[in-house]
Amino acid sequence: MSSNTFGETFRVTTFGESHGAAIGCVIDGVRPGLSFDVKEIQRELDRRRPGRTALASWRQEMDRVAVLSGVFEEKTTGAPICLMIYNRDVDSSPYEDIKDLFRPGTGDYTWHRKYGIRDWRGGGRLSGRETAARVAAGAFAKTQLRLAGIRIYGYVSEIGGIEIKKVVREHIEDDPLYCPDGAASKKMQKKIEDAMADGDSLGGIVEVRAEGVPPGLGDPLFNKLDARLAQALMSIGAVKGVEIGDGFALARMRASKANDQMTRKGFSSNHCGGILGGISTGETIAARIALKPTPSIRKTQRTVDTRGRKRIITVGGRHDPCIAPRVVPVAEAMTAIVLLDALLRQLAVSGAEQDIESMRYLVDGCDDLILETFLRRLTFARRIGELKKAGKLPVKDAGREKEVMARVDQVAQELELPRKPVAAVFKEIVAVCRDAQKEAMKKNPPGKSG
Repeated sequence: MSSNTFGETFRVTTFGESHGAAIGCVIDGVRPGLSFDVKEIQRELDRRRPGRTALASWRQEMDRVAVLSGVFEEKTTGAPICLMIYNRDVDSSPYEDIKDLFRPGTGDYTWHRKYGIRDWRGGGRLSGRETAARVAAGAFAKTQLRLAGIRIYGYVSEIGGIEIKKVVREHIEDDPLYCPDGAASKKMQKKIEDAMADGDSLGGIVEVRAEGVPPGLGDPLFNKLDARLAQALMSIGAVKGVEIGDGFALARMRASKANDQMTRKGFSSNHCGGILGGISTGETIAARIALKPTPSIRKTQRTVDTRGRKRIITVGGRHDPCIAPRVVPVAEAMTAIVLLDALLRQLAVSGAEQDIESMRYLVDGCDDLILETFLRRLTFARRIGELKKAGKLPVKDAGREKEVMARVDQVAQELELPRKPVAAVFKEIVAVCRDAQKEAMKKNPPGKSG
């Protein structure tokens, strides 16, 4: 049972079963002194959790993460980090009548043949519930990659034969299916609803992309970056196919079309999906995974029991009619784990932490974080403007602004930052956010958000 750990430098071990007391992960290979924000972990878990929409499993798990070790005063200690998620909404009763039957399309039979024993409650270790632990570990990996200027995002590109026609990144997080094409999403939702009504389920395709990956990551020959990425993505339950870049379409091209030709500014195309020779090129890494339909369905199916006798089975319980949307954050997490592991290996091999280009990647990552945080602050300011309009409150709140500046000064002092330039920057930020509130009050009627 040594296959529960993934990674070489950044190592993740997951544990727990679907209907057990808890699931979780142990993260090892993390340097001491790194910032650890449990809210970042929780945010990613919330994206994956069941019950998020009517088109997902009805199991109501809040997936609240508990940090058991490896973190002190929001900093990593260098010890293994253990993250625990307790199972709160467990109902094993639908499985009791079929505990001696093998569910078609699942790992029930193969696990039983390998180990001679299996946890029949909701699939046990093979349940998609295990992926919450991966998401928790991947969330931390994402925070470290952002510092290096690497951004990862995924989305559903196909469900029930309906393909997206465009990618609008701003639409992904607000869509119930994590689909970047609103029109396609509505058709997909209808397909899922029809399958649910028929006691059936659907498969789909998820795409994941990593931007800002520096060239040089990956270890040929047997630890090629695309090989590790394919292994990580294929290890997700229900995945039956992986493509890197144009994937199988490359088999139908000539080299004159498939090759990513180069100019002084870099590559003129990205058919290879950001990886050549098992090493990152510096272009966006792109991968697609094919997911089979959720196998546990209400339709009557033929099977056998543990004694080999022919049986008929109908599976109850709470299952996703299409697993693709909930796999999006899982695919992102596994991609993040692979890339952080490769990045740490590269730093160890080349001493690139002292290289000016590598340091610039880190600086760019910091700048991106600053800008993203500024965007969040502007978004909150606009919402506050709407609330002020609804409450007939003035835009400028001198007391609140004074309070903000006093807190900023105190934090700057605690962090030993130069207080005068920090105050100047925040004075401008407050002014810009005040203007954003004004604009929001002009555009939106009272009580409505923009």
